[in-house]
Amino acid sequence: MIATDSLKGRTALVTGAARRIGREISLALADAGVNIVAHYRQSTNQAEELRKELAARGSKAWLIAADFEDADETQRLFSRVLHMAGPVDILINSASIFLPDTIRDMDFAGLMRSIQVNAWAPFILCREFAVNVDHGKIVNLLDSRIVGFDRSHAAYSLSKRTFAAMTEMMAVEFAPGITVNGVAPGLILPPPGKDQRYLEDLAENVPLKRHGNAGDITDAVLYLLGSDFVTGQVMFVDGGRHLMEQYRGPNHHQ
Repeated sequence: MIATDSLKGRTALVTGAARRIGREISLALADAGVNIVAHYRQSTNQAEELRKELAARGSKAWLIAADFEDADETQRLFSRVLHMAGPVDILINSASIFLPDTIRDMDFAGLMRSIQVNAWAPFILCREFAVNVDHGKIVNLLDSRIVGFDRSHAAYSLSKRTFAAMTEMMAVEFAPGITVNGVAPGLILPPPGKDQRYLEDLAENVPLKRHGNAGDITDAVLYLLGSDFVTGQVMFVDGGRHLMEQYRGPNHHQ
């Protein structure tokens, strides 16, 4: 069983909290007694629904909007969080963009956009967290694609690989007071515009021959938050899919 008693009464900033995995992590943390500062960009209605659900579970909840494509908004976000909610103990970086491109058509602007949102913005939050928090925990949401090569999302893959390297570097730099770890999901939720059949079709390429669910990710996050002796690790939650990609070389994520 995952020990979560130590999390009760803590406060977490969760980015990209209004939708998808960020939302599920926020709810799981609330169930563990954590108060939530829920970041979102434009999903105002979903964010308000989340706030109501968090409150119903007994969690103090604050909403904060920021666009990670805006460098100034990113830089100011953590100080705004501290002013709004007081001290923060946990940072969950879940927000990201997932834009299609290939090595053949990727341009500099597109690459920089992905790196800005998926690597630089969460790195800035991690660094601000380390400046303001003596003891705390950071969990960064990565992707099993950091091992393989997603030919249809080249800039996205490069940005997540960059953030994975940053995660390891920060684990050393921010020790001993702060642990920094990553969770790399595989087939968990279908991308926007796809349904469950998308996951079921691709699951044939997974050693465990099935896809996961959001609970698999929240369990991994809770484990990392509950441990005081794990840092610098990337936990692949993908049914072993990254092993196939690692040894087979380039792969096609449709």
